[in-house]
Amino acid sequence: MRSISRSELNKIVPTLTVYSRSWCHLCDEMISGLRDLQSHHRFELEIVDVDSDPAFEGRYGEMVPVLIASGTELCHYRLDIGKVNDYLSENR
Repeated sequence: MRSISRSELNKIVPTLTVYSRSWCHLCDEMISGLRDLQSHHRFELEIVDVDSDPAFEGRYGEMVPVLIASGTELCHYRLDIGKVNDYLSENR
């Protein structure tokens, strides 16, 4: 039996990654909106605290929340449901 690579698995069940921080109300709103979308679309949600790693803090710092899928930024600050729906529809 052949093992499935992470990129193949992401095509089966996409992973959306939110770069956030604990004291960020916009982050909380984006995460809540994505959890609501999970009732309509199948995807994994990964939440990364940018303050846990200086590289993340340097890259995303003041832009949080940032939503990434397959290495591409879908949106930041506010959840763009249209872009997320488009991405999830293309990656079913």
